[in-house]
Amino acid sequence: MEIRTLRYFLAVAREENMTRAAETLHVTQPTLSKQLKSLEEELGQKLFTRHSFNIRLTDEGILLRNRAEDLVRMADKIEQEFVSLDDITGGELYLGLAESYQIKFLAQTIREFKKLYPNLHYHITSGDTEQIADKLDKGLLDFLVLAELPDSRRYEYIEFPESDMWGLIVPADDPLSAKKHIRIKDLKNIPLFCSDQAWNNDIKIWAGNDFSDLCLEGSFRLAYNGSIFAREGLGYLLTFDKLVDTSTESGLVFLPLYPKLETRLYIAWNRHQAFTPIAERFLSLLKSSFEIKTQPSDPTLQLSPK
Repeated sequence: MEIRTLRYFLAVAREENMTRAAETLHVTQPTLSKQLKSLEEELGQKLFTRHSFNIRLTDEGILLRNRAEDLVRMADKIEQEFVSLDDITGGELYLGLAESYQIKFLAQTIREFKKLYPNLHYHITSGDTEQIADKLDKGLLDFLVLAELPDSRRYEYIEFPESDMWGLIVPADDPLSAKKHIRIKDLKNIPLFCSDQAWNNDIKIWAGNDFSDLCLEGSFRLAYNGSIFAREGLGYLLTFDKLVDTSTESGLVFLPLYPKLETRLYIAWNRHQAFTPIAERFLSLLKSSFEIKTQPSDPTLQLSPK
């Protein structure tokens, strides 16, 4: 099975039309049809069902598409890594990011890094830990930002300078908006939105024995989408502070949880990962940059030498 054949397959899966796929690939339709027929024979499975005006994937075709996308991305990444070996002015970085206002610290480091390596290009994938950790494990990402302590057996990591504070996003005209903070009793018997990961970890631990009294109306991977549902009165969003607009004009209010609930953020990489030169240099700058940001600004807070 060749990478080129997988590219042909993915083009047809994307276009759902043999003629359009052949045009995008700059090959003839008979050549494309022959390649796909050979792929089906090699795998011993039918990958497409052909209709009058389009082509649809079979269940086996959907499985191959998911695997082929990762394989093709990996092949592209390998090619780019070897090209960047001779490029001392830039290269490619692949990052998977959780949602947090602290991503600004990462962006600031990238901005400084771009001054040293102006031909740097970076590719961002966003999602929850399960989504992006899988891509890191497959070698599709260089670095992973996640909102839970990484498994030290698999990853090395550094901690972000600050913490993210949990709270409830409430419509400004809702009676709850008059409160200064939200206690567990305020959350009982109301529809709540939250990410599955946080609901079963941070929120479950915070709520303790009262967790079973909470009602998850729906789950969201992105806080912005959840805030729209909250604004429309469908429920209340549990999320980090500073992820969505809660200005006066937004119609939303952020209320911190009480007792306070905070989450640390980490940037991690595979313990056995072989970095490209540009990724190695970026990590070095990242470590020094985060070390400076986490140092106390007040001299009286410095630890005394032993």
